[in-house]
Amino acid sequence: MKNVMGLVFANIYDSSLGQLTNKRTQASLPYGGRYRQIDFTLSNLSNAGIRHIDIVTQYNFQSLMNHIGSGEEWDLKLEVGGLEFITPYSMGQSENFRGKLEAIAAASEAYLSRGKEEYIILADAAVICAIDLAEVIEAHIASGKDVTVVVKSGIANGSKQLDLAVRLDQDGEIADMAVDYAAPENYLASMGMFIMRKDLLLRSAAACVSRNRYRFEREFILQDWLDRLISVNAFEFDNVALFNESTEEYFRNNLAIIRRVVRHSLYRDGLTIYTKVRDQIPSYYGEGSQIDDCIVADGCVLLGAASNSVFFRGVKLSNGASVRSCVVMANCEIGIGAQLEYCILDKDVKINAGVKLIGTMEHPVILNRGDVV
Repeated sequence: MKNVMGLVFANIYDSSLGQLTNKRTQASLPYGGRYRQIDFTLSNLSNAGIRHIDIVTQYNFQSLMNHIGSGEEWDLKLEVGGLEFITPYSMGQSENFRGKLEAIAAASEAYLSRGKEEYIILADAAVICAIDLAEVIEAHIASGKDVTVVVKSGIANGSKQLDLAVRLDQDGEIADMAVDYAAPENYLASMGMFIMRKDLLLRSAAACVSRNRYRFEREFILQDWLDRLISVNAFEFDNVALFNESTEEYFRNNLAIIRRVVRHSLYRDGLTIYTKVRDQIPSYYGEGSQIDDCIVADGCVLLGAASNSVFFRGVKLSNGASVRSCVVMANCEIGIGAQLEYCILDKDVKINAGVKLIGTMEHPVILNRGDVV
């Protein structure tokens, strides 16, 4: 789709994910046994035929760049007008961007304006889904509105604070809009995806930044809608969408992939999710192992017992060890007789024999990369 480009924001919820994002962006967080969160965003764009994609990343972006590489797994090319990384340093800035609008304004001349695309899709890497963006683009053009926001029902619950919440009237038009709001159940949650004409975005970003307005949802979308400077359309996504905007949500949504309905929504024909290829030997299950309701990547050696857990590549589970409701990232080792419940083990963690760690679904025990316990 040569008439559309993508703009992906990699760091939006880093501060909400605590130690999981101390040394990586949220976009490069491992998910579901073999993926990174940005795999879903890049795959959705690539499946729609979008080949010009700029990724805005502010800090801790080395692991993200290492994962994406040249972009070939997503049928992308790391080149001008193809796949590009936008950092504060590439913009000649010594400080991080203060908001999406400042990043857009800073990248306008050097990156965004030089392409010939008419439309632009903005997306965060916080929401895991498989979405047909070609359908969304068609709906946006047909609506005749200036901006389309992709929204999801069932997320607003009166307690979760939403970046942008909208309420529709009986005709499907937006009747109300609010930001940073714990909206009640009759509101729809923004999925962080917006479609609009590129010239509108660049013009609006420049105008906002010149007036010290940096927040995209609050100071552009909401304010200009209230002032009737823009019209906004809502595209309601009716499949599974997982919001990874906090440590608790990240933990819960990793375990959610164990459920068949979630897997079949995220991985389906025609909307392939691509990731970096890492060929390893098949996982080995010991004669006495008991592995129930788990997602297991390749290269694992499982000799103990596990249930309702996600194992990334190369995990070693020793004899007599027990794991329940845990997310165990790549190359972790769990010693003989260890007992783990409701834990997140980052990469290369080593659990010694007999260690017992028990958290809760709301407050999982989190071990940093390379920790030895």
